[in-house]
Amino acid sequence: MKKHLLLLGTLIISLAGCSATDEASSDTLDLIVAHNHTSLENPYAYGMNKFEKVLEDISGGKVQVTVHHGTLGENENELVEKLQMGAVDMVVASPGFMTAIGVPEVDMFSLLYLFDSFDHWEKNVTGEFGTLMKDLIATKTGNNFKVMDYWSSSVRDVYAKVPVYKPADLDGLSIRTQNSKVQQDLFSATGAVPTPVAWSELYQALQQNVVDGAENDYTNLMLKEHHKTTNGKYISETHHDFTTRLLLMNGNAYDKLSAEQQAWIEEAIDLATQEHLSKTFSMFEESKQQVIADGAVVIPFDEIDIAEFKALAIPIQDKFAADNEMEAYLELIRKTSN
Repeated sequence: MKKHLLLLGTLIISLAGCSATDEASSDTLDLIVAHNHTSLENPYAYGMNKFEKVLEDISGGKVQVTVHHGTLGENENELVEKLQMGAVDMVVASPGFMTAIGVPEVDMFSLLYLFDSFDHWEKNVTGEFGTLMKDLIATKTGNNFKVMDYWSSSVRDVYAKVPVYKPADLDGLSIRTQNSKVQQDLFSATGAVPTPVAWSELYQALQQNVVDGAENDYTNLMLKEHHKTTNGKYISETHHDFTTRLLLMNGNAYDKLSAEQQAWIEEAIDLATQEHLSKTFSMFEESKQQVIADGAVVIPFDEIDIAEFKALAIPIQDKFAADNEMEAYLELIRKTSN
């Protein structure tokens, strides 16, 4: 995909203990970079490692980067809490967490069937819509959260103990969903029971029938081997969420950096994003073939009643936009639909 498709996981750059005075008097800036996945094969790991290499190279060693692969927390809320406390200064996270801190508008990114394809998603996050959302988030949070860029975690599908062809097939099933009301609203509309389960505990929940299924992208479910459980065997390509992940930094901390440091960080982010997205999209098909080889059953996109799913999703989109005075934002997205 194109270099500015910003897709999948959790990035943290820590400037903890590095005040504006410290920065002015020191030639070296130490950064901590982390994500919430333990697998080194996850696309986030490739992006993080690229960030480390590029930033240290272009700064001539004036910026030193330490990468943590899932060791600072496997759940995004843990990482976001560290950002809020000032223990770290940059994180890539799902947008839903921000609704709990007084920015409900950001849950627009969580609306299901909002985007039709990765190209449609890219047009919007790199265009007027993406810029407006960056400004809104900075304003609503007093610049405590600054969107440095948009990433993605590929496209999410339903996987469960039974195949899903239409919404009614989810009726009565407990499905682990993301922590977003608008997403849970859609699954509830199908008759499913949205069930909160921590990411690190999901394999066990599927294995022990705590939940009947879940939803995620091929690579993440493959790396965690969810498809090898009875309740993850059937993967239905509902393609309900072309995901957005927010690359966030404390904007006030960013503003204290020198122009040179800011330029180094932004260049490294750009190249890390390219690496991350390249892996994300190349691994989509690789991961799909792997789960099939492992015995999973895939119900292809063209066999799913997408129109019926969208019929449930559109009223949820409309209500969200009306409740949050974001009708113009929704129109921007819809008018660029394929």
